[in-house]
Amino acid sequence: MNAALISYGFASVAFAALSTMAVRGENRTSVFMAASLLTAFWAGLAALDAYYGQPIAPLTAIVELLRDAAWLYFLFDLVTQRQGMPPKTLFILRLARYVALIYCALLIIRIMAGVSGIFPVTSGLSILDTLLGGAVSRVILAVLGMALVEQLFRNTRSEDRWSIKYLCFGLGGMLAYDFYLYSDAMLFQHIDAEIWAGRGIVNALSVPLIAISAKRNPNWDLRVTVSRRLFFHTAALLGAGVYLLIMAGAGYYIRTFGGEWSSILQAAFLFGAFVILLSILFSGTLRARVRVFFSKNFFSYTYDYRDEWLNFTRILSQGDSGEQLCTRAIQAVAGLVESPSGALWLAREPHRFTRIVSWNLQNADGEEPVGGALAEFLTQREWVINLDEYRNRPDLYEDLQLPPWLNAIPDAWLVAPLLVRDKLIGFMIIGHSLGKISFDWEVSDLIKTAARQAAANLAQMEAAEALTVARQFESFNRMAAFVVHDLKNLIAQQSLLVSNADKYKHNPEFVDDMISTVESSVTRMDRLLQQLNSSQPAILAERKIELGKLLAEIIGEKHVYRLKPALQLDEASIEVGADHERLKRVLGHILQNALEATPYDGRIEIRLSRKENDAVIEIADSGCGMDSVFIRERLFRPFDSTKGSGMGIGAYECREYILELGGKIDVTSTLGQGTTFDIHIPLATTRQPISNQMQGEIA
Repeated sequence: MNAALISYGFASVAFAALSTMAVRGENRTSVFMAASLLTAFWAGLAALDAYYGQPIAPLTAIVELLRDAAWLYFLFDLVTQRQGMPPKTLFILRLARYVALIYCALLIIRIMAGVSGIFPVTSGLSILDTLLGGAVSRVILAVLGMALVEQLFRNTRSEDRWSIKYLCFGLGGMLAYDFYLYSDAMLFQHIDAEIWAGRGIVNALSVPLIAISAKRNPNWDLRVTVSRRLFFHTAALLGAGVYLLIMAGAGYYIRTFGGEWSSILQAAFLFGAFVILLSILFSGTLRARVRVFFSKNFFSYTYDYRDEWLNFTRILSQGDSGEQLCTRAIQAVAGLVESPSGALWLAREPHRFTRIVSWNLQNADGEEPVGGALAEFLTQREWVINLDEYRNRPDLYEDLQLPPWLNAIPDAWLVAPLLVRDKLIGFMIIGHSLGKISFDWEVSDLIKTAARQAAANLAQMEAAEALTVARQFESFNRMAAFVVHDLKNLIAQQSLLVSNADKYKHNPEFVDDMISTVESSVTRMDRLLQQLNSSQPAILAERKIELGKLLAEIIGEKHVYRLKPALQLDEASIEVGADHERLKRVLGHILQNALEATPYDGRIEIRLSRKENDAVIEIADSGCGMDSVFIRERLFRPFDSTKGSGMGIGAYECREYILELGGKIDVTSTLGQGTTFDIHIPLATTRQPISNQMQGEIA
C-alpha cells in the first residue's frame, strides 16, 4: 500500500472541501479560498507523484511555493488588520509581505530555469545559491510563517482568540512539520521518504481546526494589537534566523573550497559565529538600543504603559522592606529608561537628606539640607532634572545652583523628586541610559509618576518602621512595670535589714559601714523607682555647660580602666546649652563604648574644637572598628544590641538627644583600625532652648 498516495490524497480532498466553504459564502475571503485551493492542488500533485513512484516533480514544487505564498499573504493580511496601527509599523509589515512574495517568485523562477536549462542553476555565489536552494528556502518560509502565527495569536485580544486559536493551531502545526521536514533534509542532504509521506496526513488533520475558525469568524474580522515585547522578540528571532542561515551558507562555502583543512575551518567558523550571536543576544546595551529604536520608529508612543506599569509594580512589591525596598525602588524607576544605576536620598533626619542606598552608581555620596536650593526647587517645581541639559542650558532651570557633590557623580543623568502629598521626602538620582533614550516630555512624565508611586511605598515603609519602634518602646514600658515591682520587694528587704541591724551588731565599725552602704543602695533604688513609676515626664534642666570641664569630669569617672583617654582642647572655653546630666550620659556612653572596644595598649583621643557655629567633639579610638553596613543599618537602631546584657537603646538615645539639640553625629570606622565619632552641638549663643523634653535613661 502506498502511504504517501493515501496521505496526500486525503489532504487534497480535505482542503478541497475547506475551499467550498468560501464558495458557498460561509467565508468570503478570497485569499483564504485561494490558499485552500492551492493546497488541495499541491496535495493532489504530490499524490500523483506517489502513484507513479517518481520523485517530486517541478510542477509540484512550484505549486507548493504558490501555496506557501498564499498562506503567508493570508497571515500578513490578518496581522495588519489592527485599527490605529502606527503608519511606520504598518508600512514595515506590508513591505515584509511583498518581500516574502518576491522571495517565493524568485524560488519559482529558479525551479523553472533549472527545468528549461535557459539559465544556469547556480549563480556562482554560494550564499545566494543556499538562500535560493530547496531545503534552506523552505526552512526560511516555515520560520517566517511560524513567526506570523505567533504574532497573530499573541497580539489578538483575549476575548477574540476563541475565533482565531484553531486557525493558529492548524497552520502552526503545518508550518512546524514543514520546518521539521526541511531541517532534516538540510542535515542529511535529501528528503526522508517517511517524513515526506507523513506530511500529507498532518496537513489533512489541520483542516478541521482551520474550519472551526472559519466557521466562527467567516469574515476574518479581528482586532489585533501589536505587543512591543513580542515585536522585539520576533524581530530578534528572525534576525537570529537570517544570521544563522547566512553563516551556514558561509560554512558550506568554506567546507566546499577549503581543501584538506575544510572541516576544521568550518567548525571553527561556525563556533565563532555562534559565540558572536550569543554575545549580541545577551548584550544589555545592544538590546536596550534596539528596543528604543523599535519604540521610536514603529509605535506612536515610546512606552507600552500597561506592560511598563505591570513590571514596575512587580519589582516594587517583591522582596522585603527596608534597604531592599529602597534598592528595588531605584531599579524600578531606572528600568523605565534602561538605566543600570541609581541612588536614593531620604530625609531620615530632621534637617538633611542623606544617601540611603546606591545601586551601581559610583561616587554617589553627599548630604543635602532640607532647606537647600535643590530641595526647594524639587518641592516647588516638581520637575525631573536632566543634568546633561542643565550643564548645557542652566537657564532652563531658572539658574538653579546644584550642590558640588552632585556634580562630582560622573554617571548621574536624572534627578527625580520623591513627593508624597506635595511634601518632598527624598529624591532619586538615575544613571545614564544604556539605550541612549532621549529625554522628552513623555519620559519626564513617566519618571515623575513612577517616582511618586515609589515615594508612596517608601513613605509607607518609613511609617511601618516608626510604628515598630513605637511598639518596641511600649514593650519596654511594660517591662519597666515588672522592674518596679521587683524593686519594691528589694527595697522592703533592705529596709527590714536596716531596721534590725542594731540588734545584731557585734563589730560597730563593720556594721556601721554596712548600714551606710545599704542605706545608699536604698536611696538610689528609691530614686530609680520614682523615676520609672512617675506619671509625669521629667523636665530637662537646660543650662550653659562648659564642654572642656564636662569632658574632664567624664574621663575622671573612668579611672578604673587601664587605658587613659587623651583630652585635647583647641579652645579654653566652649559652651553649649543642654541638660548637664543627660549630655554627660550621652558623651559618657560613647566613651564607654570606645573603652570597651579598644585594647589596653591602644589609644583613645578626645578633641574639642569650634567649627563655625558648632562645638565639635571628636572621640577617636584604635579599637576593633565597624563596617559600613553595621553603621548604616544597626548602630543607631533601637533595641538592637551586640552586647548580651544590653538593651540596645544607648546609641539610639545618644543620636536622638544630639538631634534634639540641633546637632548631628557622624561616624567613620574601619574594621581592625578603629572608629571616630564626630559630635556637632550648636553653641549656646546660637541655639534656641528646648523645653518640656522628657529625660531618658541610657541602657
